[in-house]
Amino acid sequence: MKKWMRNLILLLIGLAAAGVYYYVTLPAINIHSTGFWFFIITLLAIVIVAYGIRTASREQVESEIMERFGIRFHTYGLKGNKVWKALVVLLLAVVIVYAVGTLLSSPIINAKKYQALLTIEEREFTEDIKEVDYRTIPLLDKDSAALLGNRKLGSLVDMVSQFEVANDYTQINYKGVPVRVAPLTYASPIKWLTNQKEGLPAYILINMATQDTECVKLEEGFKYSKSEYFNRNLYRHLRFRFPTYIFDDQLFFEIDEEGIPYWVCPVKKFNIGLFGGQTVGRVVLCNAITGECIDYAVEDVPQWVDKVYSADLLLRLYDYSGILKNGYFNSVLGQKDCLQSTNGYNYIALEDDVWVYTGVTSLSGDQSNVGFVLMNQRTMETRYYKVEGAIEDSAMSSAEGQVQNLGYRATFPLLLNIADEPTYFMALKDAAGLVKKYAMVNVQKYQWVAIGDTVQECEGNYTQLLSTNGIVSEKAETYQEVSGRITAMAPIVLDGSTHYYICLEGQEDIFDVDMSDGRLISIIRYQVGDMIKLKYAEGYGLHPVRGIE
Repeated sequence: MKKWMRNLILLLIGLAAAGVYYYVTLPAINIHSTGFWFFIITLLAIVIVAYGIRTASREQVESEIMERFGIRFHTYGLKGNKVWKALVVLLLAVVIVYAVGTLLSSPIINAKKYQALLTIEEREFTEDIKEVDYRTIPLLDKDSAALLGNRKLGSLVDMVSQFEVANDYTQINYKGVPVRVAPLTYASPIKWLTNQKEGLPAYILINMATQDTECVKLEEGFKYSKSEYFNRNLYRHLRFRFPTYIFDDQLFFEIDEEGIPYWVCPVKKFNIGLFGGQTVGRVVLCNAITGECIDYAVEDVPQWVDKVYSADLLLRLYDYSGILKNGYFNSVLGQKDCLQSTNGYNYIALEDDVWVYTGVTSLSGDQSNVGFVLMNQRTMETRYYKVEGAIEDSAMSSAEGQVQNLGYRATFPLLLNIADEPTYFMALKDAAGLVKKYAMVNVQKYQWVAIGDTVQECEGNYTQLLSTNGIVSEKAETYQEVSGRITAMAPIVLDGSTHYYICLEGQEDIFDVDMSDGRLISIIRYQVGDMIKLKYAEGYGLHPVRGIE
C-alpha cells in the first residue's frame, strides 16, 4: 500500500475517533470550557501515541532490512524525530496553559473579584416578608413531591408500564401558586424504542400548598428531553445548535402560563480569568415539544421563567461574598468577620418569583444565625436580613424533640412571618416519608415550638404560645366575625385536646373550637340548629375560633 494512502487511512481513523469522542462527551468549543481543554489534551495524547507506535514499527522494519541486506537508513529514533518532539512540546504547552489559567482564575489570587460577584442589599424583614398566606406556602419538600408524583403515575395503567417520573421536580410559580413540575422519562431503552416516535405524553404537576397532583397529558408528546438518545437528547440538541455555549450542569424543566413544557438552559459566563467567577450570561429556552430554541440575554428572560440561577450557584456566590470579605488567607487563617450560608436551603414564593432562602452563620460553626438571605433565581437579586437566632438544624432538632415518641423527622424549614415574628415552619414526616404534622419554631427563641396536625392548627397554637410568653400580644392577630345556624358539629381529639369542628349554614369553611382555651368552653351549650356568633382568625379552609358570643 502506498505511503500516502496509509497516511490518509490513519488520518480518517483519527478523525473518526475524535468525532465519536466529541459526540459522546459534547465539549463546548470555547477556551473557557475545561471539557474543551481535556478534548485537546486527549486528542494530542492519542496522536503522539499513534505517531510513536508508527515510528517505532518503521524503525523495526528498517533495522531488519539493514541486518538482512546491509542497507543503512538515517534513523534517529523518537528522540531525534522533529515531528514527535513538536507534538510533545505542544502537549506540554497546552497542559501548562491550562494549569496556569486555572491558578490565575482561583480565589487565591482574585479574592476581591470573587467577593464582588454578588451584590447584597440589606433589607427589613417585616417590610419584605408579609404575613403568611397559606395558599402560597409550599407544604411539601422534593422527596414528598416525588412520592406523590410516583403514586399518581402508578394509578395510570396506560402509562405506568412505559414511563417513569424524572427526578427533576422543579419548583416554580404557576398562576400565582407554588408548584413542582416533573417530566416523564422512558422506563428503559426498549420502552424508548417503542415510544420515541410519539414522544413523552405528559408531565406531573403538583400543587405544593394543597398537595393536589395532576398528570397533564399533552396533545403532542415532547420529543426533546434528558432521557432521549442520539440527536434528540437535550444536551446533544443544544450542543449542535450552540457549539460554543457552555451550558450549566442543571437544565430546568418548566412550563409557561399556558402549560407548554420548556427546558430552561442557562449559559455559563466566566468573569475571572479562564475558568473563574462563574455566573450566567445567557439563557436558551428550548421548547420540549418542537425543539425550537430561543436565545436570550439573561436580563431579557421572560417573566414566567423562574429558574435561571441554580440554588447551588447562588449559595456558592454568597459564600464567596461572606468568606472572602477580608481576603483569601484571612478566610483560611484568622477568619475575621467571615460568614457563610448554613448547610441547607429552601424556596420561598415572593413577588411572582422563586427565591432561595438560607441562613447566615459564622465560619466558626457555632449554632446561631446572624441573619438570612433571599436570592432571586431569575435575576440573582440578593437580600440580607439581620435576624439573630438559632440555625435551622437546631430548630429542626427542637421540633423533632416535641414528637420524639413518634420518631418523626423534620424537613428543612421555610422562613415565615407570623405576627411580625420570624418563624421557622417545617413538616414532620414519618419513616415512610409521609407528612404527619407541622411545626413552627421561633427563630430567636427556638425552644418555643408549636405542633399541629394542620397548618392552621399549628399556626393557632404558635400564636397562642407567643402570646403566653409575652413575645406578641394577641391583638396582633386580626379577627373576623361570622354568625349563622349550626349545620354540623363534630368533636375530635387532637394531641389530647378536644376540638369541635363546626359548619354554619351558607358557609363553606370549617371553624375549629379548641376546648383547651377556657374562653371557648361555652361551646358545649350549643347543638346543631342553634344560632351562634363566632370570632375567628383567618385560615385556609379551617379557621381557629377565638371567641363565642
